[in-house]
Amino acid sequence: MLHHRTTRTRPWRRVAAVLSAATLGAGLLAGCGSDSDASDKAAGTGSTASAGAFPVTVEHAFGSTTVDKAPERVVTVGYTDDQTVLAFGVKPVGMTDQYPNPTGQSPDINTQWPWVKDKWGDAKPEVVMKNGDAGPNYEKIAALRPDLIIAVYSEIDQAGYDKLSRIAPTVGRTKAEKELFSAPWQDNALHIAKALGKAEEGAKMVQDIEGKLDTAKKDHPEFAGQSAVALSWYENSVAPFTSTDVRGRLVSGIGFTYQTKIDDIAGGSFYTKLSPERVDLVDVDHIFVINDEADTEALKKFKLFANLDAVKKGNVSYLLDSEGPAVGAAISQGTLLSMPYAVDELVRAAAE
Repeated sequence: MLHHRTTRTRPWRRVAAVLSAATLGAGLLAGCGSDSDASDKAAGTGSTASAGAFPVTVEHAFGSTTVDKAPERVVTVGYTDDQTVLAFGVKPVGMTDQYPNPTGQSPDINTQWPWVKDKWGDAKPEVVMKNGDAGPNYEKIAALRPDLIIAVYSEIDQAGYDKLSRIAPTVGRTKAEKELFSAPWQDNALHIAKALGKAEEGAKMVQDIEGKLDTAKKDHPEFAGQSAVALSWYENSVAPFTSTDVRGRLVSGIGFTYQTKIDDIAGGSFYTKLSPERVDLVDVDHIFVINDEADTEALKKFKLFANLDAVKKGNVSYLLDSEGPAVGAAISQGTLLSMPYAVDELVRAAAE
């Protein structure tokens, strides 16, 4: 699956649905009674962004938002925003499921990745949106009584932002992000850190990860000069990610030269599906495939892929997405918590 920003359902995400002003008025406020009590029991009472610098004003794509004091009940609407918030010791009371959680499974798979499990502990956040939904559940968000909403790694539009901001102060994606999901992971991390009053701490975390990437380049000079691309098998097509997508940024971050021709045909999206006659665009020195087992096997049976020079030479790294060690998920999420794990595993795969 293509997730986005990580699963196949998700790349394939849709624009937020529009609710009427009437629903956002009486309906949402009415939802703050017994539902919120139940939510408190399920998700916990939230955790405060302690010792932060407040008040703080954050400029974003939809204007500016002032956070007066350390938030105690944070809801994250972006696909990976929960992980960035978690990195600062704050457990969101509501979050988006980037990967489909198996029906009836508890705890939620999205709280059990190796890089977040210990941070979540016993907390069970309310799911306010699932990958593939038309938009977040505004009533559910209101019932959680948030004092801050983070919608950074998100496709929320102005109408969706307006609805969220009627519920609680809301921080949208960075002003510099021209295309959805194209902002560097560093920008998103620092953006959320500022909203939590943790700007200095966030800068240090980003610096540490950048140092890890620099070390990978120095330790593996053989990556330099090699062209590379990250891709998935999606809807019976080879689907490469752009150089501005977090997967592309990580591949170039460890030293490879990314195949930027993908950007030219992606039309502003973070990926594109290649027609059979354009599969040559992924005929590079090294290919990183992010898929779970079934899709990986289907890709290997696709003759145009099997005939690529990199495939014939064995210069392909097959990275399981949500299965097994979930290396693909770590790469696709590209957060302060997943990046150290992702860099280690990506370098190991490339070196092998």
